[in-house]
Amino acid sequence: MKLLVTGGAGQVGFELRRARLPVGWSLVAVDRDAFDIADRDAVFAAMARERPDLVVNTAAYTAVDKAESETQAAFAANAAAPGYFAEACRDAGIPLIQFSTDYVFDGEKPGAYAEDDPVNPLGVYGKSKEQGERAVRATLAEHVILRTAWVYGAHGNNFVKTMLRLAAERPELRVVADQHGSPTAAADLAAAVIAIASRIAAGQGRWGTFHLTGAGATTWHGFAEAIVALAAPHTGKAPPVRAIATADYPTPAHRPANSVLDCGRLAAAYGVAARPWHDALAETVAELFGGPIP
Repeated sequence: MKLLVTGGAGQVGFELRRARLPVGWSLVAVDRDAFDIADRDAVFAAMARERPDLVVNTAAYTAVDKAESETQAAFAANAAAPGYFAEACRDAGIPLIQFSTDYVFDGEKPGAYAEDDPVNPLGVYGKSKEQGERAVRATLAEHVILRTAWVYGAHGNNFVKTMLRLAAERPELRVVADQHGSPTAAADLAAAVIAIASRIAAGQGRWGTFHLTGAGATTWHGFAEAIVALAAPHTGKAPPVRAIATADYPTPAHRPANSVLDCGRLAAAYGVAARPWHDALAETVAELFGGPIP
């Protein structure tokens, strides 16, 4: 089993590169230096060169606010590129795992979003990712679209690292408390990809759209409080985290107020469920400070 992983320099790509693979498997991770995922010819050339058994497309344009002004770049990476990979996978007769996002929803639903709930993205990032989903569905039957949210890890830029930096610099933090979601460890997403790929390799693939996030829900404010508390034994600092409203922190892109996703379908189809978000966060914070993993 050979996996071709795009976005190899990203959070999930990093975790896949350092994950323990089943015996006999190989993984080729590529990033933007290898080829342009928004170039159809380059995608087909990479597929012909690597001859993978499965493609995992984690690459994306993820600068949510910049996407509002860099629309062309966002749609090239998030809408066109998944379609190219789906075409190339269809022609090669292999499956595709395509990552997507909670931003395809508008956040107005009071409960957790199911996979079949109507999409209504609020901004360019969400619209481009939703178009990418549609391109994959229209082109390739053997696909797994994996929506996730609030991703963080020991590698790359993310909310956890930002909060740790600000907690070291400021006497207090002010964080939005009226947006709800489920923090998701990149390591858990990588483990899920390997579990899904194992079932696919065994001829037990279940195709369609699935959700995976950390178990449980919180707000950005609650997430920040947990980060500061877990870091305090290492830093000796625990600045207070003040709750603010979204209106107090305006951004170019509108964020969904509710990003909680129902992950039951993936658990039923593949036996995959992420850990409680606080447990996974404790492990990541410990790794960042070089301490023992709890």
